[in-house]
Amino acid sequence: MAAPPMGSLDLSEALIREVEAADVIVIGTPMHNLTIPSVLKAWIDQILRVGRTMKSTPSGKVGMLRDRPVYIGVASGGFFTGERANQPDFLTPYLPLALSSIGLKTQQFLPLQGTAFLDRSQAPLARDKALAALDLTAAEHFREFHDRPAMLTSGSRPYRDVLSLRQASPGVS
Repeated sequence: MAAPPMGSLDLSEALIREVEAADVIVIGTPMHNLTIPSVLKAWIDQILRVGRTMKSTPSGKVGMLRDRPVYIGVASGGFFTGERANQPDFLTPYLPLALSSIGLKTQQFLPLQGTAFLDRSQAPLARDKALAALDLTAAEHFREFHDRPAMLTSGSRPYRDVLSLRQASPGVS
């Protein structure tokens, strides 16, 4: 819209500013019906904005935000990668395209699959295995250029500085 109604882009602008202020972005999502849940799609729809976070060019979308690491944890009751894959996956092709279109190109997926088949006592081991797969090289590289520590949060529960996860989680390198 050339002249959007007053206030119609307030939420979009607030969410974009949160992304701009972040040194590291962490997205935790379930795989719902083979793809992302509607609430994550709604967030993406607010931050992908032509003229603000991306430019539309004859050769495609060009991101206007600076790159930073994006860690994407995906929990799924079934298996969508590897030898045991038994369902289509529309989530992992979609998210990289959407995020790259605004400039967020440094991405790492952390799948936690087969949760429907986990005994409750196996959950901590599955979580530790997912954390062990973290490649923090990108976070370290980007941190060199910023003074603020990168923080992981889950709702209102802050985690340790992303680089201290190594000491907190055995096997994380």
